[in-house]
Amino acid sequence: MKWSRVKLAFTKGLRVRFSGRTKALKQIEEYAMKGTYPVIVIYGPEGCGKTALFKQAVEILKSHDYAVVHVNPIAVDEHEKLVTSEDIKQLLSEISEPIGSAIRLIGTAIEILYKAIRRGIRKKIALLADDVFQAIGLDQAEVLVKRLLNMIEYPAVSYEKIVVLVSSSEGVTRSRIGRHRWANMLAMWNMSREDYKELYEQIPGPKPPFNNIWKWTGGNPWLLAMLYEYDWNPRRVVDQLIEFRRLTSWTTLMSEEEREILFKAVEDPDTLLDALRKTPTLIDKLIELNLVVEMFSRKDFLWIDTPPPEKDLELGIGRFYAWQTPLHREAVKKALSTIIDD
Repeated sequence: MKWSRVKLAFTKGLRVRFSGRTKALKQIEEYAMKGTYPVIVIYGPEGCGKTALFKQAVEILKSHDYAVVHVNPIAVDEHEKLVTSEDIKQLLSEISEPIGSAIRLIGTAIEILYKAIRRGIRKKIALLADDVFQAIGLDQAEVLVKRLLNMIEYPAVSYEKIVVLVSSSEGVTRSRIGRHRWANMLAMWNMSREDYKELYEQIPGPKPPFNNIWKWTGGNPWLLAMLYEYDWNPRRVVDQLIEFRRLTSWTTLMSEEEREILFKAVEDPDTLLDALRKTPTLIDKLIELNLVVEMFSRKDFLWIDTPPPEKDLELGIGRFYAWQTPLHREAVKKALSTIIDD
């Protein structure tokens, strides 16, 4: 192995070492050795660690002599929106126009990679586009994926190998992109229990027992950071989920039938399968709000890293549907209970 695990910003000035994901890293190694065709779209719950995986992937690809550009249009830090490997960093300074929109960001990334080949800096190129669908809107998602496929099939330069990876937490992405041959969609889930414990142990100071954290978050790194920021108070996280997704007003406007379905889904998400013909819009809304995930088959070739268990009702995981995390489920349960109490 010619690469090391990266240090990542966690929260409040705390940096942690990239943890676990051994199988995912082997898959990235395979992409580095073979290239990708068509575009690889990695879809998973919000905060499950896709950005962290991409940051680690940059190091792996660099070790295989790739020129790499990592694009993240929704990054808070402007300097994180477009990051290049050191060998091509000087090419970024040659871009005279402001980077601007997410579409322009992608165009700049492609331009830099093509320049790297034309100038003989590298023969292998990689573009990692992080949560771009959220930035450009779903109406443009298909257009972007086709553009990235054209980069693979009909490039303006002759390359030795190319890797194009795109990540998304947008629940609607799967049906929009999956209906074309332009991309292979792979699912990514929250971290395994063993990997999550490795991350948990890097957090300093007193904290709740790991079993409690696991039951609250189901292995989601973003929620672990939120709990750390909120002094390990899961009720505060639940309240924020309710507020930011406006769950109280949404559940208030539901029909009695929809509320009844949702109450059952809180106990077992697979009950949503029975309700699909009755209230398809309810399921669409749960996916749109990043509360519920429609599960992929557990076949390994459809997943980045290890798929979740076939069923784990304690964590809100069913065979066909799953709550993104137990705290997401708890937020919906509390919003529903508020309506009943009122």
